[in-house]
Amino acid sequence: MGLLSGKTALITGASKGIGTSIAMRYAQEGANVAFTYLSSVEKGLTLEKELQALGIKAKGYRSDASKYTEAEELITAVMADFGQLDIVVNNAGITKDGLLMRMSEEQWDSVMEVNLKSVFNITKAALKPMMKAKSGSIINMTSVVGISGNAGQTNYAASKAGIIGFTKSVAQELGSRNIRCNAVAPGFIETEMTAVLDPKVKAEWEKDIPLKRAGKSEDVANACIFLGSDLSTYISGQVLQVDGGMLT
Repeated sequence: MGLLSGKTALITGASKGIGTSIAMRYAQEGANVAFTYLSSVEKGLTLEKELQALGIKAKGYRSDASKYTEAEELITAVMADFGQLDIVVNNAGITKDGLLMRMSEEQWDSVMEVNLKSVFNITKAALKPMMKAKSGSIINMTSVVGISGNAGQTNYAASKAGIIGFTKSVAQELGSRNIRCNAVAPGFIETEMTAVLDPKVKAEWEKDIPLKRAGKSEDVANACIFLGSDLSTYISGQVLQVDGGMLT
């Protein structure tokens, strides 16, 4: 028996990076996994097969979390296919970095829509089955940048800070229905995006981290296991930093 046996989880943006690690670790802990992808169709299909090979029920859905109607259709499909929804991990996100003086309206709006509005869309759509079951764990992926800010990322930082406020508000609204809502704030994590960094730049980042290393996507996934499992049934409205002590 795994920590998530008997539970069904929905993970958005799971075709690569942290999302893939969360999906795999959830399956390893016994959860049935529904997940979304958008542009990475081949990776989504591959992940579906890999998850099913672990002996759990898994299905990928091509869905744009930034569109509310698609979020509603997604939750309807997940309930039809799985019959329950216990955990939602709002992981979908993008970056379009640039200094504010050069940032376009499109750069701002697209990051807000994918990173922040998607969390509203999926969470709101998932409330009906969770409220009916009087149970649920919602986990929103924020970032340490949403706490500290970061030059050249005003759009990203604002979207991630908004997720923190959203998380705390949802926790207060839905606690009486036994629905918990928490956020995970990764720090410097090794992903496809960070793999292209100059080794010298990466070394500079790691120098300022007390644990003296970048995190792995599995570190974030393990935090999501804890928040999705019954080990955290009295934890809600919190932001769990997974950053090696970088932001204290």
